Amino acid sequence: MKFKNKLIIFYIVVVMIPVLIVGIILTSYFRQVALERAKEQAINNVEKVKTQLASKLRVPTDISDLLYFSDELEVLANTKYSNILELTQAYRGATIFQEFILQYREISNIRFYIENETLVDNMSLIPLTEDLETRYWYKKVMESSGIYWMYISDNENFLTSERASINKLSLVRQVPYPEYGTTGILMVQVVQNELNGMLVQEPFETIVMDEWGTIVAAKNPELVGSTEEDIDSDIDLQNQTKGVIRTNVKGAASYVIIDEMKPAGSASKLKVISIFETGSILDDANKVGTLGLLIISGVLLVALVMVYIISLLTTNRLLRLSRQLNQVALGNLKVVSHIDGTDEIGQLSRQFNYMVRSINQLIEQVVESNERNNKLEIAQREIKLKMMASQIHPHFLFNALESIRMNAHLKGEKEIANIVRQLGKLMRKNLEVGRERAPMKEEIEMIRSYLEIQKFRYEDRLMYEVNFDPRAADVLLPPLIIQPLVENSVVHGLENKEGTVHVKVDIAYVGNTLQIVVSDDGIGIRKQRLAEILELINKPEEEPQSRIGLRNVHQRLVMYYGAEHGLIIESRDGHGTTISFSIPVDSDFIP
Repeated sequence: MKFKNKLIIFYIVVVMIPVLIVGIILTSYFRQVALERAKEQAINNVEKVKTQLASKLRVPTDISDLLYFSDELEVLANTKYSNILELTQAYRGATIFQEFILQYREISNIRFYIENETLVDNMSLIPLTEDLETRYWYKKVMESSGIYWMYISDNENFLTSERASINKLSLVRQVPYPEYGTTGILMVQVVQNELNGMLVQEPFETIVMDEWGTIVAAKNPELVGSTEEDIDSDIDLQNQTKGVIRTNVKGAASYVIIDEMKPAGSASKLKVISIFETGSILDDANKVGTLGLLIISGVLLVALVMVYIISLLTTNRLLRLSRQLNQVALGNLKVVSHIDGTDEIGQLSRQFNYMVRSINQLIEQVVESNERNNKLEIAQREIKLKMMASQIHPHFLFNALESIRMNAHLKGEKEIANIVRQLGKLMRKNLEVGRERAPMKEEIEMIRSYLEIQKFRYEDRLMYEVNFDPRAADVLLPPLIIQPLVENSVVHGLENKEGTVHVKVDIAYVGNTLQIVVSDDGIGIRKQRLAEILELINKPEEEPQSRIGLRNVHQRLVMYYGAEHGLIIESRDGHGTTISFSIPVDSDFIP
């Protein structure tokens, strides 16, 4: 038998058949595990709901115990009132029900029914009537002295107004008064949302049913008030006590988990029921199993073909690689291996190509390194020459400005001399902008110089004010960060406005931050244009004709201090503009 036939038979017997068998077994196992986990989760959820429900029903039970022994309620309900005024005063003085309703969010309302013809129905204290005595819940409670939990709907209540509506789970019990020879009926109503809220997060359809088959709480609120017939189950849920039952619900194969709970002191029980369709649980497991079998089958077929091909090509590929290695050994560095595949031979081929490329790159890097060193040496010499030349111009310019200032001062032109001095200071500070940080006092000095020059230019059309907290004199900030804002206020404030424009600079501490505000009462900015400016200064890429000064300041502030310390621009058309920003200052630094 040929080697390739031996390899194929070995592959089919040892790999393909066992893998298919294991795949089928695992698919069946995963389906069963998914179903068991769903049942276990549903059982745990039912236990959790029982615990939560017992906790929520404890409050109404405790309240009913307090009212059962309440002397105030006994006197209020059994007193024979001679006139409506006396009854009204008694109702106003009785706040016992409202106190419980306001204090506990689980309680919706409290009603007390008693045979007393002098009472008037105020939605809490209600006189018994013949119609009321025919209700099923009244008859049930009068049979024994226990506590009953039942769903009471509006059609079982003799009142139909919105305020008097019930439609919720209620605690109902007798309250006997032997001294008066009367028996009252206490009804404590539970807030429906509190009950439904327990079930909203449940993964399966979960309901709570009273002893008479009415749904009192559900994950789907629309089911509240309906009966077990609306669930459309093949089993009698009302007569089932506890267990995991496989049945059909609404025509679909499902599991129903039922458990009972008896609230503390109660004579009736409540059922907690969780329902889930087996199809919804098994669909995912079936899909995963089918997909897994398809993938396994495809992989096995592809592997079978590969086994056949590899048996023919392995020797040929190794011989080709050996010939290429011999060429490299002879000095041919242009050899490229074209052996395909992801196996060890293919990896050797790629490593071979990588090795040849690395050798060629090392040779090229040596040549490029020599060329770069030569170019760098020439560039450094040119930079030194330019730096030496650039030092001549500023010194010459400052000397010339100083000569002009002294000449003007000697001739009595003090205003011109002052402006030239301010211009020289401003230009010197601008040439020193290469520093990373500058103290606030130098920035203020530059602002004053700029405003003095502009004041000289515009005369009475410009008025300015600089308010500066001396404690901030040594605070460091990026240079030329305030002056562009002042320049913006002067240039755009005077633009298209007649009369005097006031520019104001305020620098003051606000907590642990230094607040800088530059404002003017110029022509202002239109709302649409202001939106465009805010968009432009926040863009990462600079655009032609954008506000370069404002954008530069904003981007530097964001880079140094974070986005919350960027520029804030506020303006109204015709009412001026205010630009502000803040600088975080360490509290230890503030004098």
